[in-house]
Amino acid sequence: MLALAAPAAAEPIEGTWQTERDGGSYAHVEIAPCGNAYCGILVRTFNETGEYRAPGLGQQIVRDMVPQGGGRYEGRVWRPTNDKVYSGRITVEGDRMALRGCIVGGLICASQTWVRID
Repeated sequence: MLALAAPAAAEPIEGTWQTERDGGSYAHVEIAPCGNAYCGILVRTFNETGEYRAPGLGQQIVRDMVPQGGGRYEGRVWRPTNDKVYSGRITVEGDRMALRGCIVGGLICASQTWVRID
């Protein structure tokens, strides 16, 4: 008799998320496994006139987020509006994701709350 292995449960971070507006635009980010971590790609971008092709489209915005347990992740986040990469922390609770990114040893930080759309 063959035993079927149950599929591994998806991490709460996996899926498509809508960012907050930043510089007048917002995006949809698809987060999926990348090695032993999770990465997010800009898959759609929007501004006041609707969907448009932003220069960062297709780029990795969430980078190497390693699960820490309890819906928490640590890695890096790229902010397209200023082209800076921040050390990042993410906390996922249901359909909301709180992101915090810092540079200069935590002296300069930015945060956003994203909403799951898929």
